[in-house]
Amino acid sequence: MHGPFLRAASAVRGVGGPRVGCVVVDEGDGVEQFARWDAVLRSVGDCEPVPLLVPLGEQFDVGPLRDLDGLLVCGGLTPAYQESFAGVGIGAWVRESGIPYAGFSAGAAVAARRAVVGGWLDGGTPVCPEDSAEDLGEIEVRDGLGLVPFAVDVHAAQWGTLARLTAAVPRFGLAHAVAVDENTLLEVGPDGRARVAGLGRAHSVRPLTNGNGDGNGKGNGNSRGRGSGNGNGNGNGNGNGNGNESEGGSGRGGVLVRSFSAGEFLDGP
Repeated sequence: MHGPFLRAASAVRGVGGPRVGCVVVDEGDGVEQFARWDAVLRSVGDCEPVPLLVPLGEQFDVGPLRDLDGLLVCGGLTPAYQESFAGVGIGAWVRESGIPYAGFSAGAAVAARRAVVGGWLDGGTPVCPEDSAEDLGEIEVRDGLGLVPFAVDVHAAQWGTLARLTAAVPRFGLAHAVAVDENTLLEVGPDGRARVAGLGRAHSVRPLTNGNGDGNGKGNGNSRGRGSGNGNGNGNGNGNGNGNESEGGSGRGGVLVRSFSAGEFLDGP
């Protein structure tokens, strides 16, 4: 799952192993968390992981980003990552520098322009397990990094978070959101199209309108660029997609859910 990301970072580097920044919000075990990522990345390919630890409650310093060939934002409490990044310009720096971005769990969620950071209640009604809430009550959507053109939720099949997205889309007026299973990768190209890879599925959620209630999602093409998902990565991909779909409703309006497997493209940005 990490190979496509490291290959993209190596392309930026040109010669030698890429320097990959690993952002970890330090909840007391940041050194141990970085050591885990250091071992994983080195097991995949030649690289130099660089620890970028952010003490819980503090903001991220963008200064060290200048010498990196790739940026991996790791997992933990999603609201804490969003707060550490708020207003510091990481999204703009990644876009302008052209380096690959990979997000794991919380890092995937905050990659969106409008980030679903947690919660398990929709107007007081439980919509997913409380253990998935990220220490929040009501569902919250906050400003993210703006690197992918859809909202992201993670651990979909494992934590039951697809239901949270089906509530968040109509509640917050999201045009598109994607819930990603574990061990699953989305490779997002410069045109915003996303290809699924890995063992699980990606579940696309859109508001239900007259124009999107029928048919299967289809896609062909190449993708290269930023990655988002429970895995991480950047790379190239080709594939065709036919997604399984279902419909859901709420008092605010229904949603259309389409699920996509490895090798398939999501139904547009």
